[in-house]
Amino acid sequence: MTRRSIGIIVNGVTGRMGYRQHLVRSLLAIREQGGLPLGDGTRIWPEPILVGRDETRLRAVAERHGLTDWTTDLAAALARDDAEIYFDAQVTQQREKAIRQAIEAGKHIYTEKPLAESSAAALELVRAADAAGIRTGVVQDKLFLPGLRKLRRLIDGGFFGRILSVRGEFGYWVFEGDWQPAQRPSWNYRTEDGGGIVMDMFPHWQYVLEELFAPVRAVTCLAATHIPQRVDEAGRPYPATADDAAYGIFELDGGIVAALNSSWATRVHRDELVEFHVDGTEGSAVAGLRRCRVQHRAVTPKPVWNPDLPATEDFRAQWTEVPDNEEFDNGFKVQWEAFLRHVVTGAPFAWDFLAGARGVQLAELGLRSAREGRRVEVPELSR
Repeated sequence: MTRRSIGIIVNGVTGRMGYRQHLVRSLLAIREQGGLPLGDGTRIWPEPILVGRDETRLRAVAERHGLTDWTTDLAAALARDDAEIYFDAQVTQQREKAIRQAIEAGKHIYTEKPLAESSAAALELVRAADAAGIRTGVVQDKLFLPGLRKLRRLIDGGFFGRILSVRGEFGYWVFEGDWQPAQRPSWNYRTEDGGGIVMDMFPHWQYVLEELFAPVRAVTCLAATHIPQRVDEAGRPYPATADDAAYGIFELDGGIVAALNSSWATRVHRDELVEFHVDGTEGSAVAGLRRCRVQHRAVTPKPVWNPDLPATEDFRAQWTEVPDNEEFDNGFKVQWEAFLRHVVTGAPFAWDFLAGARGVQLAELGLRSAREGRRVEVPELSR
């Protein structure tokens, strides 16, 4: 066995996503399994180079996992010849500048979304990366969730017939921070710091809808700030200037209509934190993070509306569970493995900077729709 070490600059590792999903559950998990095997017997061995702004927190993360390679100097990390990949999990406002530095340093780049704060800036990064001849990727983790992989299996097998509509519910109650600490950082609720649920979730909905169903051709969005004041990590009240809920209608190719609600101000009364209900002429499905249940046309009951009598049917019991039929690994790790193969072997990788720019575009147009109170068409993006 040959070990192929690959230095990976991990910027933003002290944040929730950078630490938990990308460092621990992806890169360190790949090391724990002995590296990522390639077909020729070689194993890719990630060598994380931790980067952050808080030296104390950065040192604590490194010591917790027996890592010694860390720095608060991004420029110095980018100057290293043994660092082949730059990964960014910073707050959105810091991302574009750092990615530009990584492009200039000739590093391959993998990044959390959104790629940038505007579609124009995202396209500039696309073109700069193309000119530099580097490989790029944007995290699109929802595609690798077990529930959506089962849904993909149903679509590919023709289960739905003609797909008519998609209804999605995402969200949970994020505590205001006064009598219980908030589960999300305060910057998420300040527009001036790059916060807002439209910019956070619409890039996800863009790739989920396009990859599973069809490209989005128009969007109508109502964005709201339901909780106008929150309390930050230091216990200080602050005005919540960003949207914390978004109610979107997406028109897809083929006449499919998707209605997706996203909210950090809703209490959960569903089986999972996100669920997609898909209706087709031949069958329907409800897919979440892990589960997927179906009801085929041949076994669809015949409900009768009668408000004068209590319902006696157990509607949920009329649906059938889709079996796993395979082992599902962590979705972030699966995409990391695909990107590492892409960098080392040139294996195909569809989720590049242009794919990320489409997500930014949909968020931008969703905000325009909400601001102007109208339906907005989604034009094609090109390099």
